[in-house]
Amino acid sequence: MEKYKNLGGNSGVTAYEIAEDSIMIQFNNGGLYLYNNAKPDRFYVDRMKQLAINGSGLNSLISLVIKKNYYLKLN
Repeated sequence: MEKYKNLGGNSGVTAYEIAEDSIMIQFNNGGLYLYNNAKPDRFYVDRMKQLAINGSGLNSLISLVIKKNYYLKLN
């Protein structure tokens, strides 16, 4: 996994891993979640990938829009 840059300094996201049709996100509370083109959908997954690479806005998108619309919780 790649460390999330957290440019805003207050993100709950610590790391991410991008695949062709998904993104896996680790939160600072230890939660590990998989989001893919099926859930929430390709539009949001592509946006999440871009925010992860940019290092800003990912936690906000998840907490305000995506919420619990993840494909799989891994732990």
